[in-house]
Amino acid sequence: MGMAAEPQFHVLAVDDSLFDRKLIERLLQKASCQVTTVDSGYKALEFLGLREGVESNDPDAVSTSPEIHQEVEVNLIITDYCMPGMTGYDLLKKVKESSAFKNMPVVIMSSENVPARISRCLEEGAEEFFLKPVRLADLNKLKPLMMKTKLKKQKLEEIEKTSKDENGTVAAVEPEVKILPLQSELEPKQVHLQVVQEEQTLSSNKRKSMEEGLSTDRSRPRFEGITTAV
Repeated sequence: MGMAAEPQFHVLAVDDSLFDRKLIERLLQKASCQVTTVDSGYKALEFLGLREGVESNDPDAVSTSPEIHQEVEVNLIITDYCMPGMTGYDLLKKVKESSAFKNMPVVIMSSENVPARISRCLEEGAEEFFLKPVRLADLNKLKPLMMKTKLKKQKLEEIEKTSKDENGTVAAVEPEVKILPLQSELEPKQVHLQVVQEEQTLSSNKRKSMEEGLSTDRSRPRFEGITTAV
């Protein structure tokens, strides 16, 4: 029986250029990544399940099934900067504003080396900014990020598993309850015993006093009322 294959790092690549999409897809596959490609920012949001694509004027925006994001986990987004309708910067902002994907790593690509554009994307939360044409050496820079994401996921899974195990153990073990007699049930017996002991003590003391009195009277001769003639 073979072992289950380890899930690959899944990258969502976004570019309106077919040539650039094919190029980045090939490079990511060489880096042992699973790749999904879309040709617009709207379709990327649709794939993630953020639904903005449905509300856009893009006629092809709903071509991707909205249920796909529930079956396939995305670990990283790499997107072109200059795209019609929604730029890579706009897509970056949408992702970072989403509560579900705000921690998703996003990499921006561009054929134009504009420092202000690069700074703006990095300040908005982009992990990297690559100049086109993207090379395999550029993608190798993402390996530490891939490893970090993998370790973080494993840690979260371990925490979740531990939490489930602890909850199961607590539910299976019922606390032992001992019923102790009430204080009111003990008091009548204790009071009765104390009364009996006090009666016995008084009786003993009275008997002792009587015995001591008799002994004193017998030891002293009684001449009262008797006259002795000489």
